[in-house]
Amino acid sequence: MNQRTTRRRSVFAMIALLALIGVFVVRLVDIQVVRADELNAKSLQARSTTSQILGTRGQIVDANGEVLAQSVLRWDIALSPKKAGEFERDGVTIPLKQTEAELGALVGLSGDAVAKIISDALAADPKSDFAYVVKGVDAATLEKIDKLGIPWVVPQRIASRTYPDGAVAGNLIGFVGSDGKAQAGLERSQQKCLAAKDGEESYQTDAVDGVAIPGSTVQKASAKDGGTLKLTIDSDLQFSVQQILAAQAQATGAAWGTVVVQEVKTGKLVAVADYPTVDPNNVNGTADADRGSRAFQASYEPGSTFKALTAASAMDAGVANPLSQVVAPYRIIFPNGANINDSERHGDEDLTLTGVLIESSNTGMSQIGALMTDDQRYDYYKKFGLGATSEVGFPAEDTGILHKPGTDAWDNQTKYATMFGQGLTTTAVQMASVYQTIANGGVRMPVQLVEGCTAPDGTVSHVPSTQGTRVVSAAAAKSDSDILEMVYQKAWLSKIWNIPGYRIASKTGTAQMPDGNGGYSHGYLVSVAGFAPADDPQYVVSVSLADPVNNNTSAASAPIFRDVMSQVLKKYRVVPSGAPAPDLPADW
Repeated sequence: MNQRTTRRRSVFAMIALLALIGVFVVRLVDIQVVRADELNAKSLQARSTTSQILGTRGQIVDANGEVLAQSVLRWDIALSPKKAGEFERDGVTIPLKQTEAELGALVGLSGDAVAKIISDALAADPKSDFAYVVKGVDAATLEKIDKLGIPWVVPQRIASRTYPDGAVAGNLIGFVGSDGKAQAGLERSQQKCLAAKDGEESYQTDAVDGVAIPGSTVQKASAKDGGTLKLTIDSDLQFSVQQILAAQAQATGAAWGTVVVQEVKTGKLVAVADYPTVDPNNVNGTADADRGSRAFQASYEPGSTFKALTAASAMDAGVANPLSQVVAPYRIIFPNGANINDSERHGDEDLTLTGVLIESSNTGMSQIGALMTDDQRYDYYKKFGLGATSEVGFPAEDTGILHKPGTDAWDNQTKYATMFGQGLTTTAVQMASVYQTIANGGVRMPVQLVEGCTAPDGTVSHVPSTQGTRVVSAAAAKSDSDILEMVYQKAWLSKIWNIPGYRIASKTGTAQMPDGNGGYSHGYLVSVAGFAPADDPQYVVSVSLADPVNNNTSAASAPIFRDVMSQVLKKYRVVPSGAPAPDLPADW
């Protein structure tokens, strides 16, 4: 009986043991075979860390390849407050207080300041594993921090934007915010070219101190760098033009000013200067209103520089020529009631069209312009590029104001005022384009600021059109150029803007500035536009100064035109004029 009971118990124990072993075997198979991939993945996930692989934002370079904007690597220095403590360096125990002092010395903080970062983080969260010490240190500083060998200090790589030439072309380039997002200028409008795409990688970390395990890194997606944006701007010339503009603007007390330099035969902008301007390295040092480019973004009544457009249109329409005759009084009242007067009182003057521009007569130009219909003139305005943004597509670019005949805005006064640059507005770039068209034999070239975008693989995109559009006949453009040469030689500024050795075609303008309430202020915008050499036009220079309180005439802007055009002709080694200018009569 006892023997049988003992045997039965042994059998039951064996069965129980086998059952237990079976459970373990099934569980082991489940873990190591059936659910192996799932559990491995979860294990790796628990020990893995994912980080970004930064792509590099593309460079912006000038026409000669000089770098105007580029990305550089910087590092944010962080630490783990909960792990902060003493550690061993070369077999020597380094106390926490010494580490705080060493680290602080490298990043411009006191040891106590570093200690406070740690204590504040732990006070907020006793398990805190992350706190910034400093942001944006350079490679040299990072190297020194690495040599300290602090295991609980972690550098994080970031991309930072820098502008080697500072404020040179800052008005055009724009800037990128501290968050890496483009905020203004070409940085913003050319985002598709410049933007990089970040990649991603993961690696396993040690369960004890979170240190990356060597050889465990897996790249999930590769980073893609941005393209290189090449501009038409010459940075050396841009610097000189900005200096010339700033000096005269300050001397005359002008609120702001612009200078546009454009290549006649291509439409390329080789310099676009604004005063005041912005240094993209120090955006906060410039007022909000001065951080863009008024050459593109601010429209104004151009005044008498516009008379060159009206003259070219009238000659192209066949209703006038350089010798067309008018009697120009000080004031004229047209049949529709429009009341037009010149800027200074004078008796009746017997002027040719050439004389009208030399004397800058509003009454004379109104009579010439009236030989065309309103619709004719409006069509010429549109063909010259007015009332629309340029081909550049600059951020927040102004179209200017151009009313259409037959609308309420095109009243009896506007009908005539538009003939001499009032009752409509243009930008500085638009006016440069007008003179480029006249200088180029009547063919308007698309305005270019960007030559193209070169991707890292060498492919080129964003190439602008080079197809010109005829606006007026070559004969009309040549006659207009001849008239503008007479203005340069015989108008009241002939001694102020003289450039020896070159034939110049130019015109001044003076217009009242709006007061922001639908009327005019007491300030004036004074301008000069022209091109050289007139016998073989190469470059246009257009200058505008807003409210120069020390001199509110075109005599304030003429020295800028002279100095900039002289610099341009010298820089590009333009051959001086050979033949003399034509001699056209101003009166009859």
